[in-house]
Amino acid sequence: MNIDRYRKRWKRSALVIAAATLAAGCASTVEPARTAIPERVDGLKFKTSATQGVEFDAEWWSTFHDPNLVRLISQALASNIDIRVALERVEQARAGSKAIASRTAPTIAATGSVSRSASGLPDDVKRGLPDTRAVRGALDLNWEIDIFGGARAAYEASASDGRAAESGAQAARLLVASEVAHQYFTWQGARARLARLEQLLALQSDLERLVRSRHAGGQASDFDVSRAAGETRALAAQLPPLRTLVSVTENQLAVLLALAPSEAQSLLPNAEPPRLVDAPAVGTGQPVELLKRRPDLVAAEHQMAAEASRLKESQADMLPRFFVAALFGGQDLELNGRDLSPVRYSNLALAFSMPIFNRGRLQALADRQASRQRSAVLQYEKAVLSALEDVENSLVNLQQERLRLTELLEAEALRQTGVKHARSLYREGQIDQLQLLDAQRALVAAELAAVDSRIQQLLAAVQLYKAMGGGWRPAPSASNVYDANTSAVAATSISKERP
Repeated sequence: MNIDRYRKRWKRSALVIAAATLAAGCASTVEPARTAIPERVDGLKFKTSATQGVEFDAEWWSTFHDPNLVRLISQALASNIDIRVALERVEQARAGSKAIASRTAPTIAATGSVSRSASGLPDDVKRGLPDTRAVRGALDLNWEIDIFGGARAAYEASASDGRAAESGAQAARLLVASEVAHQYFTWQGARARLARLEQLLALQSDLERLVRSRHAGGQASDFDVSRAAGETRALAAQLPPLRTLVSVTENQLAVLLALAPSEAQSLLPNAEPPRLVDAPAVGTGQPVELLKRRPDLVAAEHQMAAEASRLKESQADMLPRFFVAALFGGQDLELNGRDLSPVRYSNLALAFSMPIFNRGRLQALADRQASRQRSAVLQYEKAVLSALEDVENSLVNLQQERLRLTELLEAEALRQTGVKHARSLYREGQIDQLQLLDAQRALVAAELAAVDSRIQQLLAAVQLYKAMGGGWRPAPSASNVYDANTSAVAATSISKERP
């Protein structure tokens, strides 16, 4: 009779398990959203004409051939606080991944205890309430059998988070390197413009003195004097902002290198006049290569994969969960001073659980995660399109700045020729000193515009490297080299030959 009762119980249990499994098969699931961006980008080319790269160059800043820049970026990559914070995020993600990975493996715990109880009761009483001493030891095993992959999905999500954090650290390195280059070239450009502006101000001051001298002799009007004096004051007013920019960029470089602002000057070159490096020829890869090279896009892709894994995990929460528990141990027992033989004991259990009345809440959580996963896909697509836009804009900016510099260099060369003619005419007495000073002032103004264009070209090259996620070495035949110091030599000759 007892056997029939147990058979009925096992049959009912089997029916419950079968119903749970059938319900699991009928549970509603949502397929993760997909993106067609890689297929859409594959085969595309950049709209703006660009030099094709032949090899990816992670240390793109070396193409500027400036030892000071290389030294500053190397130090910033080693000590910058933002990079160190990003690396700590990587360690946090790895630790979290290891913790979640434990869900897929059994957990084993060792337990032990020693207990002793004694009383002064009579021996007759101790037969019912004996003095005891027990020594126990056991191994306790618990394991969730991941039949529907919920634990694996959680681990895959944490692993994707770790890879996204690693890409975030690479993005931080790229951002710091490009910011150091940007601030360094801005600092050099401010110093170069300051030097040219001081030369221009000196020439304008000479011009103003000459106009005042002529006014005293009745050869110039009050209008001429006021105009010359006004231009002198206008030029002088441009010096403080440039000096401020020099100081501010020094402070920003110090912070990027994890230094106090007062420590930056010892790391920066103080050559006078400042030497401006040539803007390198920047090679580019294909648009589809941005998906693999640009760290923020790689991070967004891993984040998209993480959200897809979390969607699988949330859907698995609506399915049955199966558990195995086992306990193996032994004990040494003593009763009223009588040592009993050591005995072993064990316990083995198989259990399952399945949500029934809270399925609506779990389905809502799964729907919410599905929406998050679709948002991650959209964010990835937006990031890819924005990255392509960044590269296209940087290419246009660099290309047009090169054309602008070409025109400014031609204008500078014509102004230099004009100064030579003006100097010859002045020696022959065909023009006066006022006209010569005016020609020299126009030349220095042209040099100032060329310096500004060179700096803008360098900054455009840095922005392009940043937009590409690094640098591509151009083909050996590609070149875009300008003499960045011709203006400095010309300006020095003008100051030496000032009348």
